[in-house]
Amino acid sequence: MTRLAQTEGLTDIQREILSTVRDFVDKEILPVATELEHRDEYPSQIVEGLKELGVFGLMIPEEYGGLGESLLTYALTVEEIARGWMSVSGIINTHFIVAYMLKQHGTQEQKDYFLPKMAAGEIRGAFSMSEPALGSDVSAISSKGVRDGDDYVLNGQKMWLTNGGSSTLVAVLCRTDEGHPEGTAPHKSMTTFLVEKEAGFGEVRPGLTIPGKIDKMGYKGVDTTELIMDGLRIPADRVLGGETGRGFYHMMDGVEIGRVNVAARGCGVAQRAFELGVSYAQQRHTFGKPIAQHQAIQFKLAEMATKVEAAHAMMVNAARKKDSGQRNDLEAGMAKYLASEYCKEVVEDAFRIHGGYGFSKEYEIERLYREAPMLLIGEGTAEIQKMIIGRRLLEEYRIQG
Repeated sequence: MTRLAQTEGLTDIQREILSTVRDFVDKEILPVATELEHRDEYPSQIVEGLKELGVFGLMIPEEYGGLGESLLTYALTVEEIARGWMSVSGIINTHFIVAYMLKQHGTQEQKDYFLPKMAAGEIRGAFSMSEPALGSDVSAISSKGVRDGDDYVLNGQKMWLTNGGSSTLVAVLCRTDEGHPEGTAPHKSMTTFLVEKEAGFGEVRPGLTIPGKIDKMGYKGVDTTELIMDGLRIPADRVLGGETGRGFYHMMDGVEIGRVNVAARGCGVAQRAFELGVSYAQQRHTFGKPIAQHQAIQFKLAEMATKVEAAHAMMVNAARKKDSGQRNDLEAGMAKYLASEYCKEVVEDAFRIHGGYGFSKEYEIERLYREAPMLLIGEGTAEIQKMIIGRRLLEEYRIQG
């Protein structure tokens, strides 16, 4: 074994893509990640490099200028990028969720217009479900779209929008009562709108404001914002799929991709934490020998490596299940839950191995220690994943008769 988290059964093209991305991470991301993160600076040069590598078009079909690769290839690419700096993988994640939703559910006109520009990285995607008064309770969304002639008028406030400032296309979930009688289940009266805007902050188009970045404990560099709609007019042909009332299903399909992505990010961060821990343990001496030779440290390294391997295996399984066309909400929920929890534990063990130096901003593990908690929340908390897993298990193991 040359390193942890190897994946069996990859094609030559997949291995070449991953090798190229890993080299890019080692040369262009790792040397600058901590400095940029401490300054909370958007990694413009890194993003341009990923554009040149074709990463923004990785899963977009070749007919639209993308590489047409699988979710597995994308997830393994994200794992490599998160190993370098998790924030960069976040920039890519929201872009791909929107591209995937367009590919799966968009009208032909929407695909023809958006996907080639997204593949080239000319249009950067973001998606928006959450609001200030709700978290995982999507049915409580209050933002609303009302039909007015050939347009819809959108009003409401959205929260936790990753890439809110840097994106130029946002998939926004709103309630639309048109055609849905009173008493209709909330998830059947939601619609996804494709909102084009200028990059930046402030009023980015009439009726749409992106306030400044939310100041966060970690996950810096990438901009996380609110989105405020006040009389925002959107043409009816920018309803995703051309049909109202399907937005909840569009978003949940995209979130499955997002959960695999978060699992991959957890794997990448855990992999890096293990690398830092095992390296430091061989350099640091106590009681006349490297601390790696102390049984207590060897036990930690053994546990960390096992968790890295287990999380990677579950993430790969979830991606392959989705690629096969099968339902994968159970596998995606398990992978996201396990990978995020194990990531937190592996990072903390690496932090402990570093001792007092782990608390210093001079050491990379300090950055990872602040980044890992976001994975416990992003794309649904552990409690939400357990609800999904539990319900699906009861479906599979329902007693007959």
